[in-house]
Amino acid sequence: MEITAKKLDSVQPYHFNAENFNEIKNELLKFQLTPNQIKVFFYLGKFGSKTANEISKNLHIPRTETYHLLTTLQSKGVILVSFEHPIRFSALQIQKAIFALIHAESERLHALKKAEPILMKLWGKISTTSENFDDVQEERLQVLRGGNQINTKIIDMISNTKKEFLIFGCEKDLLKFYHANFLDTLKDQLIDYKILSSTNEKSLYIFDDVDKSKVKRLCSTIKDNLCFLIKDNNEVLFFIKNASNNNREITAMWTNSETMIYSKLLLFKNTWSKSKSIPNTNLVQNERISLK
Repeated sequence: MEITAKKLDSVQPYHFNAENFNEIKNELLKFQLTPNQIKVFFYLGKFGSKTANEISKNLHIPRTETYHLLTTLQSKGVILVSFEHPIRFSALQIQKAIFALIHAESERLHALKKAEPILMKLWGKISTTSENFDDVQEERLQVLRGGNQINTKIIDMISNTKKEFLIFGCEKDLLKFYHANFLDTLKDQLIDYKILSSTNEKSLYIFDDVDKSKVKRLCSTIKDNLCFLIKDNNEVLFFIKNASNNNREITAMWTNSETMIYSKLLLFKNTWSKSKSIPNTNLVQNERISLK
């Protein structure tokens, strides 16, 4: 059961801004804390040390789950435990807690990096009983949740493109792609590409280093929640939720299904034929200067 900001606000006479709490929660989610772990940490950090019974009662969490949450937060190094009876729990100062979370994540990533060659070597020792499963040309589907998974998949698609890469998305989508350096990666691949976007005049700067003949503007009647990318006509990635959502809520689907690819490709080609090229920003700027 997830505790809401409203429930937290009701447990003590001390009141706080629910919007501020949600902003704090969204930031702490980036440190791989669950929503309920964040609620417990926030409760201890703002209301002082508490016993497990008080935490369970005030946050309306079952005792068993409460102990599990406290044990996990201890292992992450963000709460302290007293020697008194009954045992009381308190939150580490926020600066120290952030440092502990960053250090733990850095150590985890370092351990993963060291494990890669070992795992590859061990994997290679065991022979495959049949053909390589990755080489079997069957239709597959992969659900991608969160910005990190999606960005990794897009980079992989662009890096392995041999002929053509197509992007269809609204202004917010293309701004995200721009800040993730997807457009630079695309340009550096020396492949053919086309981009359809509803980008307005203020954000045309994202195409300054892109061949303008490869970019066209979407009609204003097309909904903003439509976004997909096609690689070599054999892979497609499309967003289920609008990219304007925060990174933990974005969901996308990748597939090599011929039917799915064909339907998206038809939409792209039809829209491309009816769309207009974006203006050359350099020419527009020069015209404005000359008019002055």
